[in-house]
Amino acid sequence: MQLLKDEKEQILACVAEVLKSNSKNREDLIPILQKIQAIIGYLPELAMAKIAEGLHVPAADVYGLATFYNQFRLNPPGKHQVKVCLGTACYMVGGTIVLESFERRMEIREGETSPDRLYSLERVACVGCCTMAPVAVVDEVVEGKVTPTRVDGIMLALNEANNQNAEKQKPEQDGGKA
Repeated sequence: MQLLKDEKEQILACVAEVLKSNSKNREDLIPILQKIQAIIGYLPELAMAKIAEGLHVPAADVYGLATFYNQFRLNPPGKHQVKVCLGTACYMVGGTIVLESFERRMEIREGETSPDRLYSLERVACVGCCTMAPVAVVDEVVEGKVTPTRVDGIMLALNEANNQNAEKQKPEQDGGKA
């Protein structure tokens, strides 16, 4: 994913700070990755390359570890995070259809973040709301009995909220009056 303006400098500073405050042992790789993800929100390629350099280990080893454990994110979280449950109950009543509907509406695949970083989409194993299946968690709000039509409504509400926030952030125009 393309880095945003000034993001490269923030990543480099974060990695330098974390490496400075930790030993440079290979055994510390998981805690280092955890700290960097806690600060940045994900593990960008640049961070993993700098960690490998700082610990004197191959970059492939850092990437391999980050991809082995599902606790690590390789894409930045979106402003709006959508998690679709694909536990047994949700899967049996259409969880995959819900996931595909979100993918179509967001124009991203599961595990990705939209280029504008407004949305990220992921699958989860179980939300614990089986009686409401299929379930999606949208910005920490549980949505039950989700259908493709509900997905459209959820996305419409998120887009409307984004538009309202964008309008609030625009500087007021005075129409040239002084």
